[in-house]
Amino acid sequence: MTQRPSPTDFLPLSAQQFHILLSLARQDRHGYGVIQDVAARTGQTMGTGTLYTAIARLADLELIEDTDEEDGRRRRYRLTRLGRAVLRAETARLEALVRFAREEGLA
Repeated sequence: MTQRPSPTDFLPLSAQQFHILLSLARQDRHGYGVIQDVAARTGQTMGTGTLYTAIARLADLELIEDTDEEDGRRRRYRLTRLGRAVLRAETARLEALVRFAREEGLA
């Protein structure tokens, strides 16, 4: 019997992976919708090459999946249950780092 991976097995996420998962946590989106959401949140534009390379990797890891719904010609993606658990674990990891920085007087 194959053991299921723990969400922490996927950490740390790259910044791009984190932002894509965060974008999909609220709703299913197509790639351009992810780019727009990330730009609205960060003020920075993610390139399409970066986006689709990260999407392919996240799909291979089964953290996101294609919804099989099309929005025009665009594929829509959604967070999987494992993807949501990994996003929670990464958020907790980042919060712990910020907490440590505050304790050291750095924030």
